[in-house]
Amino acid sequence: MARVTAEDCVTKVPNRFELVMLAAQRARNIAAGAQLTVDRDNDKNPVVALREIAEETIDLKEMENALIQGLQKHVEMDEPEEDEVDFAAIQQELNGETEESAPKTDENGKEDAKKDAKKDGEKDVDPGVDADLDIPEEAAENNAEDEAASEES
Repeated sequence: MARVTAEDCVTKVPNRFELVMLAAQRARNIAAGAQLTVDRDNDKNPVVALREIAEETIDLKEMENALIQGLQKHVEMDEPEEDEVDFAAIQQELNGETEESAPKTDENGKEDAKKDAKKDGEKDVDPGVDADLDIPEEAAENNAEDEAASEES
C-alpha cells in the first residue's frame, strides 16, 4: 500500500470522526515515543498511525480507552444520592428542643449554674466545684470565716 486513504481505514473504523480521533491519538503516542508496529517508510506520524489502523496492528479498543482517559477532565465517582429533606423544619424542631433543654450560659459561654440552683431551691453551686461532694456544714462555715478574714487583711 503506497498511500493510505481514509477508505482503507473506514472498513476497520466505520465512523470517520472516530477514525480521525484514534489516528490523531496514535500519532501523538508515536511522537511521544511509542513503539511502531509497521515500517515508517519515510512517512509522518499521522500516516503511520493510519497505516497501523488499516493493517490492524494496534488494539483499537485500547487506543479508544486511552483517548477517553486523555480527554477526561472530571472523573465521575459514585456519590450517594441525597434524600430530599425539609432542612428548615428540622432546624426549627431542633431549635425548639434545645431552647427548652439547653443550659443557660453567661457571656463567656459558661453555664450559669448558680442561678439555676437558686431557682430550684438548692444551695449555691460553684460551676468549678463538683456539687456531689459532701462537705460538713461546720467545715463550710470555717472556710467562709477564713475567706472573710483573708479579705480583711
